[in-house]
Amino acid sequence: MSSITNLLADLAAGKIKVVDLTQPLGPATPVIDLPPIFAPSPGLTISEISRYDDKGPAWYWNTLTLGEHTGTHFDAPVHWVTGKDLPNNTTDTLDPASFIGPACVIDVRAEVAQDPDFLLSIEGVKAWEAQHGQIPAGAWVLLFTGWASRGNDKAAFLNADAEGPHTPGFHQTTSEFLVKERDVLGVGVETIGTDAGQAGKFNPPFPNHGIMHGAGKYGLASLRNLDQLPPTGALLIAAPLKIVDGSGSPVRVLALAPA
Repeated sequence: MSSITNLLADLAAGKIKVVDLTQPLGPATPVIDLPPIFAPSPGLTISEISRYDDKGPAWYWNTLTLGEHTGTHFDAPVHWVTGKDLPNNTTDTLDPASFIGPACVIDVRAEVAQDPDFLLSIEGVKAWEAQHGQIPAGAWVLLFTGWASRGNDKAAFLNADAEGPHTPGFHQTTSEFLVKERDVLGVGVETIGTDAGQAGKFNPPFPNHGIMHGAGKYGLASLRNLDQLPPTGALLIAAPLKIVDGSGSPVRVLALAPA
């Protein structure tokens, strides 16, 4: 039997479960707040085209208005200035084989509960590897912070005060390590972006975006249900819409995991 046949058989037998890692997308879904000097990204607006009425008696559909990076979304390399000159860096030119990879789930819920500005260090990655094995090339590294439990409460989700948002992320050296030493496919987070909330004040600012996208890597944000995945052994699929010259898109992120 082929590996595909075995996979389908295991799915049918309930030996493999499909875990939806996607945040529901609606008008209340939180979006990033940028300083007023920058153009804002809009949330989702839904406008009805027809719903079994005189505008369309047998069909229902809507017009959607939203930013590419709304809700659970995919960041392509062209999203950041460091990746703007890379070849095949937009959502319509990326190799679709690169949307699929093993998931490495690093649980830092305890640390984040003590410090919402927690940054994952290289030492933290190596401690995880000592338990679960080295992160393989082509893996998605997912930062499990527990942030998804804040739901669609925008104030709680952004967790901002006079100093700006306070959310966890990756230390700059960790992002460099994951790119250079582990050759990951990309990183995923439960928060609204792949950099920590205070990363605009870092030097350089927003280092995870700059490092990952400059190396042709990807980002996933606003993930859910990471508690349903094992530290290793799951396969993650994150395929963005094939938007011409797109910098990213909302995405349905699915994982195949042992049941």
